[in-house]
Amino acid sequence: MKTDRGQWIDSAKLIVIKIGSGVLTGVDGLNRRALRRLGNQMVAIREAGRQVVVVSSGAVASGLQPLGLARMPKTIVDKQAAAAVGQQVLMNAWADVFRKSKIAVGQVLLTSDDLDHRSRYLNARHTLVSLLHRGVIPIINENDSVSFEEIKMGDNDHLSALVTTLISANLLVMLTNVDGLRRGGANGELIEMVRADDDVEEHVSQTKSATGVGGMATKLQAARLVGRSGIPAIIANGAQTNVLRSIVGGKPVGTYFEPRASKLDVRRRWIATATRPRGKILVDDGAEAAIVSRNASLLPSGITRIEGHFSAGAVVRICDGKGVPFARGLVSYTSDEARRVMGHNSKDIPEILGYRYLDEIIHRNDLVLDED
Repeated sequence: MKTDRGQWIDSAKLIVIKIGSGVLTGVDGLNRRALRRLGNQMVAIREAGRQVVVVSSGAVASGLQPLGLARMPKTIVDKQAAAAVGQQVLMNAWADVFRKSKIAVGQVLLTSDDLDHRSRYLNARHTLVSLLHRGVIPIINENDSVSFEEIKMGDNDHLSALVTTLISANLLVMLTNVDGLRRGGANGELIEMVRADDDVEEHVSQTKSATGVGGMATKLQAARLVGRSGIPAIIANGAQTNVLRSIVGGKPVGTYFEPRASKLDVRRRWIATATRPRGKILVDDGAEAAIVSRNASLLPSGITRIEGHFSAGAVVRICDGKGVPFARGLVSYTSDEARRVMGHNSKDIPEILGYRYLDEIIHRNDLVLDED
């Protein structure tokens, strides 16, 4: 596995670039100068033989002026209205940026639900791959105009991480209004490198911009999520001169997050990162040891408690006897069915339920350890 930052950057042929609201918007709405500056750098990156996907914030902020709003709205409904108007403004601005270079852009709006369902997840992947193959730059945003609190991803940092794993990109760059992660918070020394096993929570500032949703905490979570899939991430200042060119040129810009060695294929990566667990299954010590040490399936005999309601095929957390999660997987049975057979031997399933789908509640091929 590559260990050097320069090696990762040199080999990064597909880059996801997330641009925060603090970079793209100001007091008067959309900052078109910032769009042009960053867009010109993306053109240069493409001309050097790399592909880029943009996760662009700024839709809600772009809708403030057309709606006559002086500040970010507080309610979900008003944010949805601003996004409905602002999304068109934002996309037109991006199209204008790339028109001179004769590069087409394609709008892709996603919700958490789109990535929770395997078929929709694959459809989103195929769409993005097709756009890239045809030379189009995908401009991705959360579908704020229809998202509601229960399914909202919460910030484009998380969305950018999901998109990065979705298309198996080689690098995630998150551009914000700070230089990167600093020791002790916003005013400390810049941390240039975070190793895969470093604990940096003490350095995380909760500060966020007036138009932003996330903060450094959500960017750290995004970096960890892609790192788990073997993909590095960089947090850098989007206002820095030639920031993207500097990054792809291998210069020590921002904070670089080293990835972990990943054993996950595309399907298990989806189980690990792109889905929201619908419940919890608590297991005894024997079942935990078998799953962790011997790569075993989860059988009904090892289950001690089930929390939540879920359907067959849902992703659930697997927890130890104290409720601490250590894995997640796709269940073969509903929560009601699993409750009826838990603690029993697999051979008793037909007698208890009157039928049997599988011997396993979660098959080992559908199970991912948190440490993977």
